[in-house]
Amino acid sequence: MTDHRRRIPRTDAVLADPRLAELVPVLGRSRVKAAVTAAQDRARAGDIEPERVADAALAALTGGGPRRVINATGVLLHTNLGRAPLSRPALEAVRVAAGTTDVELDLATGRRGRRGRAALAALAEAVPAAEAVHVVNNNAAALVLVATALAYGKEIVISRGELIEIGAGFRLPELLESTGARLREVGTTNRTTVADYRKAIGPDTGFVLKIHPSNYWIEGFTGTPGVADLAGLGVPLVGDIGSGLLRPEPVLPDEPDAATWLRQGADLVTASGDKLLGGPQCGLLLGRADLVERLRTHPLARALRVDKLTLAALEATLTHAANPTREALHADRATLRRRADELVSALRAGGVKADVLDTAAAVGGGGAPGVELPSVAVAVPIGLAGPLRTGEPAVVGRAEDDRYLLDLRAVAPEDDRDLASAVSTAWAVAACG
Repeated sequence: MTDHRRRIPRTDAVLADPRLAELVPVLGRSRVKAAVTAAQDRARAGDIEPERVADAALAALTGGGPRRVINATGVLLHTNLGRAPLSRPALEAVRVAAGTTDVELDLATGRRGRRGRAALAALAEAVPAAEAVHVVNNNAAALVLVATALAYGKEIVISRGELIEIGAGFRLPELLESTGARLREVGTTNRTTVADYRKAIGPDTGFVLKIHPSNYWIEGFTGTPGVADLAGLGVPLVGDIGSGLLRPEPVLPDEPDAATWLRQGADLVTASGDKLLGGPQCGLLLGRADLVERLRTHPLARALRVDKLTLAALEATLTHAANPTREALHADRATLRRRADELVSALRAGGVKADVLDTAAAVGGGGAPGVELPSVAVAVPIGLAGPLRTGEPAVVGRAEDDRYLLDLRAVAPEDDRDLASAVSTAWAVAACG
């Protein structure tokens, strides 16, 4: 206990931390000092490591917003944890864009420029099969814009097997019908044919909608036409790929991508930016130039447009090959096992009960349902779940039997040290409790 207390930094040393020092003129010295004192008390009680006093004080002063969480669930794109973490280039782009930026100004001419032209150019370059592209604030917004612009007062032909719920109680049929379009359901839950679509198409048809059921799958006596089968029916074909792949991904060979669907005959494809693309939340629209122009100039497009921060992050994501989602998707089990072995050795040296366990991770976020990604986890006692969630940083794993698994596939290697520190602190807290 004496050694532990000796590691707690002095108040003046913590106040000298640049992050806290810059808050003094804003919040007042007394308030900042009180936060430091409270953090020191937490360190004395064993709630946090002494080295985390400044971090805890800063969190208390800037709290109320999102907290940092290490995603050790084994779900790469965890919706409750914000889906795709941004890459370092994207974070830097957001930092620059947070100030005054040329979001709608052509600096060469001094005239107004097209909003987000650099991000749109990067998206067009990423998917050459698309004649034109547009971006809105999420994939549901993309579908709403398409339905409003192309099928208001008309019918959307869709398979009954693709009338999905997209999460948090929001159901695709209700979303589409809210735009003033009518749904013309065809086929059955498990089987739909091209003939079903063809019979339903008529003067009132706005477009045919093909939905990739990205968060579930049906096995057994099933059948559904592909995009190539539905192309050429005489009305626009819109495809929602769900998980946001722009190009084929070897790790997920059965997951559809925008480039392939466009080449197969889709007139428009919608996708999410914060899933397998690894970028910010946004909805991507790619396809025929005339249809994209109708969407871009529709009055609703103004209400669904993205802000400068999203545009900056999207451009950086598209122009840099690496990002945390891609790295997690391609992580190999041998590397994950080496990291797990090192973590367990460090934890055991501190008296923490921990083991290495082979596991299976998942894509999540409405992508690649049923696909298991070989992974490795650090298994700790289930009693650490609560202290880990409330620690600094917070750590979220998954319970399995009487163990709490900290799956490493979605944990960045540079976070291993913080993960080990968080587990050690949680162990100390649990022991005190």
